[in-house]
Amino acid sequence: MIDFTRPIITVGIKTAQKITFILKDGEHTASYSDGKILYEGGAYDFLFFNEKTAGGSFTIKDVTIGKNFHWQKHEDQKFVGGMKIIIEGNKITAVNMVGIEDYLTSVISSEMSSSAMLEYLKAHSVISRSWVLSQTDKYKKMEPKPVNDPDSDEYIVWWDHDDHVNFNVCADDHCQRYQGITRIHSENVREAVRQTCGEVLTYDGEICDTRFSKCCGGAMEEFEYCWGDRKYPYLSKRRDGLVGELPNLKSEVQASKWILSRPTAFCNTSDENILKQVLNDYDQATINFYRWTVQYSQGELSKLVSKKTGVDFGDILELIPVARGTSGRLWKLQIIGTKATKTIGKELEIRRVLSETHLYSSAFVVEKVFADGTSLPSSFILHGAGWGHGVGMCQIGAAVMAAKGYTYDKILAHYYPGAKLTRIY
Repeated sequence: MIDFTRPIITVGIKTAQKITFILKDGEHTASYSDGKILYEGGAYDFLFFNEKTAGGSFTIKDVTIGKNFHWQKHEDQKFVGGMKIIIEGNKITAVNMVGIEDYLTSVISSEMSSSAMLEYLKAHSVISRSWVLSQTDKYKKMEPKPVNDPDSDEYIVWWDHDDHVNFNVCADDHCQRYQGITRIHSENVREAVRQTCGEVLTYDGEICDTRFSKCCGGAMEEFEYCWGDRKYPYLSKRRDGLVGELPNLKSEVQASKWILSRPTAFCNTSDENILKQVLNDYDQATINFYRWTVQYSQGELSKLVSKKTGVDFGDILELIPVARGTSGRLWKLQIIGTKATKTIGKELEIRRVLSETHLYSSAFVVEKVFADGTSLPSSFILHGAGWGHGVGMCQIGAAVMAAKGYTYDKILAHYYPGAKLTRIY
């Protein structure tokens, strides 16, 4: 049995030159200058406000949510627990110190609508708890990131939890959405966290790295095609449904056929009642997620990839799939231009380069459009599938399962085959 007490989680909330926050005695401002934190006439290496000092809760103003994604916005957010302000580089960061069960109550309310079905909320409570606890020894597990030669014709990179060194997790989609008590307004969420208190998924005596995304597009991806070169048996190739075998989506022919169709899957739904339970207000602006289309003119694409990569490709001639994962998501893509050629990866880098924010997913096929009598593509159409990396639990698929009467343990067994539900405190 893995032995845990209820830990305190440290969550990075906001990094800026200046941070304004509200304690019980009013509004305060801290700022960075010459290696120190300036606060109320003094210069400090760090600031610390315990729960009593804060007055039971505190507010941080102008917090960014959905950073660099298409739903990015700013809002004031309220938190329980303590706060410390630390120096990171030439900026300061506000860090919330909060008990894990309070943290989870916020995560569940922040990741989705708090009116979602209880069994779905319970499943998410277990995987959110598992994920954050699995990060305590993450550095030992992760393969080192590749060191890229800037002059090479290949650039492979990924981002993960290990990008944070001064706190456990951040508050945004890079880790898990955490927006304090700003959106906690449902007894259903509190009940889901209470009923699963201390429960995690384990495999071979270790807490599982329980990834999740909004919509897998009908097929779940494997860990190694999104992050380090490591296999987790419970994050395996799998169809999001009960009918039919998953085809070999590493094959370009099979991937194209899959992506350009709408296979039966739990997450293949347009049921507004279910979607409203899974998607928060700003997520509901994304309506085409199971299958989607994005189109760029030649000028738009050339300017975009140059801006995102720092490479002048000239006119874009080809976007060539080089390697796909088990869900059909590209993890290597070659960009061929009149001035340069480069292969990029992994999936998040591809999504970043091909969008002003982030492309919905890297599971797409490319259609080139030519004007009459020209050999240079006039535009590129990306036909895509899914929303997010597709590894682990598909949030929309899990909500559909709950609506069909599946209990939380059955939902977890579907998305994390072979993992064991274990209570560790």
